[in-house]
Amino acid sequence: LLTPLPPSYLLRLLWSLVVPCVYLSLVLTLLLLLLLMGDDGPAVAFFHPYCNAGGGGERVLWCSLRALMNRYPNFSFVVYTGDQGVTGEQILEGARQRFNITLPRPITFMFLRHRALVEAGSYPHFTLLGQSAGSMFLGWEALTAFVPDLYVDSMGYAFTLPIFRYLGGCKVASYVHYPTVSTDMLSVVRERNPRFNNADFISGNPVLSAVKVVYYCCFALLYGLVGSCSDVIMVNSTWTLGHILALWRSPSRTSIVYPPCDVRAFLDVPLEDEDECHSIVSVGQFRPEKDHRLQIRAFRKLLDRKGEGPGAQESLRLVLIGGCRNQEDEERVLMLRGLCEELGVSAHVDFKLNIPFEELKRELVDCMAAGTIVLAHKSGGPKLDIVVPFEGEQTGFLADSEDSYAAAMETILALSPSARLEMRRNARRSVERFSDQEFETCFLSATETLMSRLQR
Repeated sequence: LLTPLPPSYLLRLLWSLVVPCVYLSLVLTLLLLLLLMGDDGPAVAFFHPYCNAGGGGERVLWCSLRALMNRYPNFSFVVYTGDQGVTGEQILEGARQRFNITLPRPITFMFLRHRALVEAGSYPHFTLLGQSAGSMFLGWEALTAFVPDLYVDSMGYAFTLPIFRYLGGCKVASYVHYPTVSTDMLSVVRERNPRFNNADFISGNPVLSAVKVVYYCCFALLYGLVGSCSDVIMVNSTWTLGHILALWRSPSRTSIVYPPCDVRAFLDVPLEDEDECHSIVSVGQFRPEKDHRLQIRAFRKLLDRKGEGPGAQESLRLVLIGGCRNQEDEERVLMLRGLCEELGVSAHVDFKLNIPFEELKRELVDCMAAGTIVLAHKSGGPKLDIVVPFEGEQTGFLADSEDSYAAAMETILALSPSARLEMRRNARRSVERFSDQEFETCFLSATETLMSRLQR
């Protein structure tokens, strides 16, 4: 016969089973809390295949990262880059040297192997379509390497936006420096004007020009569709705003965030300088749309205007400062040097490539805060936002042809010291809206709602 167990024994048995379970639950709970406390929080990734370059787009990248890092300490940050042969530490050191920017904490770099897919040289024909399709494949490589909570296109590859939004399930934002296609480009083709984006054999043929107009119109439709995927849209100027509103049709999500310029770093540059400066300095990446050929030809005309008298030309120099992103840019510089030889101005023209920030500062350039007299192209941002009157006073000059550039340079060189000083003062007072601090304030304001959703 089985003897019933006493109640006290059953209680001891039950207690011996419960206590280990309680301890195990406490340990698992503690481990879970530790994991949650160690979580880096939401991840933000920037798509910038040329982040090791030295242009204005790269300054936007580093200033954006610095602002977000300071504002959201529990977020982690990633940069997708196509740069090869460099380390993340070297890229960050380059940003410090070129832009005087140091990030408050480390970031992660995802090195993409197929950047050639977005190189213009890979597509001799239908370049816009080829680069856009290539960016989608490059975006897919980035997405498969790391899936962020927020994806930011900071370089103008709008066709990557639907990849991350619909395939990656990410929130997406974009900063547009220049629309991939615009009504201005359509006008160039319709009017059959030969430009860097409209070859002579097309501009001279009415049939080919008509085909290209249709191609641009179809591409503009696709560009508008992919761009409208963006949850937050930031543009760099009034001109860009107009085109993006017309193409992407998302006014409630679009705002102007002027690009940053290290204004404070130039405020110690003296305005009063008894030694008259005769250097004409151009700053910009060596890309086709910067039209350095026009600048060199205009400089040749300026030398012609100065005549052949003693000392008339010797004191004049054209300094071309800019970043070279790749082999294509380096070849473009070689062609520009050849043009200087052809025009007989090589002795008066200096090329300075990928220079560090301190050397740039010594050249007294990069922004009107340096006190230099500005001569810019009469279009886009310079015309609508930058070289505009400040409190009714002139801040610089605009030109749009070889003759008008040469005339403006001659006018600047002929200004009296007092007139030049007054214009420098007006320009310096007008550029606060382009400071790093103003950019970061506007960038954080534009992205605040989106970032708040990620914190929940």
